[in-house]
Amino acid sequence: MKKISLRATALAVAALAAGQAWATNGMLMEGYGPIALSMGGAASAYDNGTAAMMNNVSTLQMGENGTRADVALGILGPNVSSSMSGMTAKSSGTSYVMPAVGWIRKNDQLSYGVGLFGQGGMGTEYDANSFLGADGKGARSELGVGRLIFPVSYKVSEQLNVGASLDYSWAGMDMMMAASGAQLGGMASNPSGNIAAALPALGGATWARIDFSNSNDFTGAAKSAGWTGKLGLTYKISPQLTFGISHQLKTNLADMKTSASGASMSGRGGFADSGQIIIHDFQMPANTTLGMAFQASPKLMVAVDVKSIAWADVMKQLSMTYVSAGMGGSVDFSLPQNWKDQTVISIGGAYKYSDALTLRAGYSHASNPIPNANVLPIFPATVEDHYTAGFGYQISKNTSVDAAVSHAPKVTVVNGSGVSISHSQTNYQLMFSYRY
Repeated sequence: MKKISLRATALAVAALAAGQAWATNGMLMEGYGPIALSMGGAASAYDNGTAAMMNNVSTLQMGENGTRADVALGILGPNVSSSMSGMTAKSSGTSYVMPAVGWIRKNDQLSYGVGLFGQGGMGTEYDANSFLGADGKGARSELGVGRLIFPVSYKVSEQLNVGASLDYSWAGMDMMMAASGAQLGGMASNPSGNIAAALPALGGATWARIDFSNSNDFTGAAKSAGWTGKLGLTYKISPQLTFGISHQLKTNLADMKTSASGASMSGRGGFADSGQIIIHDFQMPANTTLGMAFQASPKLMVAVDVKSIAWADVMKQLSMTYVSAGMGGSVDFSLPQNWKDQTVISIGGAYKYSDALTLRAGYSHASNPIPNANVLPIFPATVEDHYTAGFGYQISKNTSVDAAVSHAPKVTVVNGSGVSISHSQTNYQLMFSYRY
């Protein structure tokens, strides 16, 4: 019985966490596009291609006149494990794909275009036989958040560029999680209908589960969408020094929902029901970035960004409702999160080794937004440092390739239930660009 008790405690900590899958700075990437990623994520004050749609829209006006198309592929490579009293569970979720494409048309005064980018997304996959699994099923989470972006950038003067974008944002989520019946019941409130009458029986079960998951690599069982946007400017203080500022608005996603029978709630002992999960007010946060780029010499550029991410506004509590399709009625579940706002400092350098080859390197440090007591085995968004490097190569007058790698060293925390959670990560990005 001791092992069952320990597993139940850990699962209660993990319960409902998949609704907040992550990237590396909380739920945000440490860098968008391989140029920015290889520079530690700093990208607010220099030309970094169409990834400017995710960084600072106004820098689109800093590129060459003409048309540019970028196709990029990112790979997130997390290494996550959890342990408790001699039991260890290692996540098999070690590779997640983040594609991106962008197209921009620019003249001396105006840039406009369209882009498709993954904003964040990750997950964990714990085996059914681990102490985080139960009833022959594992524990998993997977989240993808993407944006279809319509940017415009305008040259006000020789010194000043401004930009804005209208973004269509969407999110998809899968979750499979378990806890003891009593612990799951402790998270429940406001039951109604026949499901309310059945909850006491579920509360007495050794194990209880809430699951919603599909096999689609690009969209989850629960989905939502909405509109948001960004603002940005750059100001050239001197021929060598450029200042940049950008602001991303909080998303306005609708509640995430599965189909009417796309979720299930079950418990050992015969309790089984299908229904709908509604995740209430899941949003990506507003964030503001201040930065600069300094052309130290004809060959060397240095960039620095400071970003503030408003997690406290969107991650106070995870709330969801289960609506029974079989028994009828509904029940709410909630889990306090109490994230803090996060500050990210990024610094990078680019050295033009030759007319064709540019070498880049960078570093970033982020404060941890999650109180240690609230860190979850299925959601360990705890990494703080990133070491980055990459290159750009001009294949021809019209084509180029950029690549980057980012490594986040292992961070280990012990949460409020005594579960030790370790997380490191190595990410890659590759981009092919064509100008015409």
